[in-house]
Amino acid sequence: MNSSILAVAPDRLERLTALREAVNSAIEGKEAVVELALTALLARGHVLLEDVPGVGKTTLARALAHAVGGAMRRVQFTSDMLPGDVLGVPVFDQEVNDFRLRRGPIFANVLLADEINRASPRTQSALLEAMNEGQVSIDGQTLQLPEPFFVVATQNPHDYAGTFPLPESQLDRFMMRIEIGYPPPEVETRLMLDPQLDRAAQVPQVLEPKGLLDLQRAVDRVRIDPSLGTYLQAIIVATRTSPALSTGASTRAGMSLSRAARAHALLDGRDHCIPDDIHRLAIPLLGHRVRLGAHAEGYVPSREEAESVLKDVINRVPAPL
Repeated sequence: MNSSILAVAPDRLERLTALREAVNSAIEGKEAVVELALTALLARGHVLLEDVPGVGKTTLARALAHAVGGAMRRVQFTSDMLPGDVLGVPVFDQEVNDFRLRRGPIFANVLLADEINRASPRTQSALLEAMNEGQVSIDGQTLQLPEPFFVVATQNPHDYAGTFPLPESQLDRFMMRIEIGYPPPEVETRLMLDPQLDRAAQVPQVLEPKGLLDLQRAVDRVRIDPSLGTYLQAIIVATRTSPALSTGASTRAGMSLSRAARAHALLDGRDHCIPDDIHRLAIPLLGHRVRLGAHAEGYVPSREEAESVLKDVINRVPAPL
């Protein structure tokens, strides 16, 4: 049987549609944002939601967790949090006269890391191994995390009081950085008239963890033409050679973009990628991985400025016909 047919089988399309509708029901008027988050989920990536407080970052994260089922744990990151608060710590058990591991909240299918940049870089780094390899090392033991494993982190803009910038190595573990933005006026009006409504809690579970794993495996069977591989690699090289950027995208970033493009195609009901899959995902996937060129001392470029420069670099790369 043709594997490309399997990738768009009617039952999978049904589940994808149900998943999209379930998450959209919690955060109205943000279909493009939901599409990006679901693309990362299907591509086995992790998502960083970055925006000002109160625009729905936690609502979106909870909606994703409710829709895909499995175990969900939420961690409110604070400045005094330690790595053991996330991973777990060995505790002495008097009954057996020995230490046993008290597992932390990271042992879940969906980890909601709320306001991750309020924790110190030391605590943020506790997630590195987990997000990259699906395992954690505690007190000399290496423990596997549940499958699927998905981190949805939220953060306030870095210039807010009490926040720490995420290290480059931590940022690179997130497949996408997504900005939510304010809701459309008509949606915002409804929310203001019914502020007690918890939309995320009303999101139905439409998948079991095994069903999500099946969709993630289907992403592997989405076809990407060699010409698109050349186009993708040209984008990565352009970020490295542009004089406007001091740090370009890595090979891992290119591999993530390739996988995300496949996931986007599957979510769109196709068994093959098109140039638009790569072009639409390039900014949310590469924006937090590149750095602008030198600026005056003390000047920190805004996210909008950095993404504008990156967009210009990407648009200069000709797409295959």
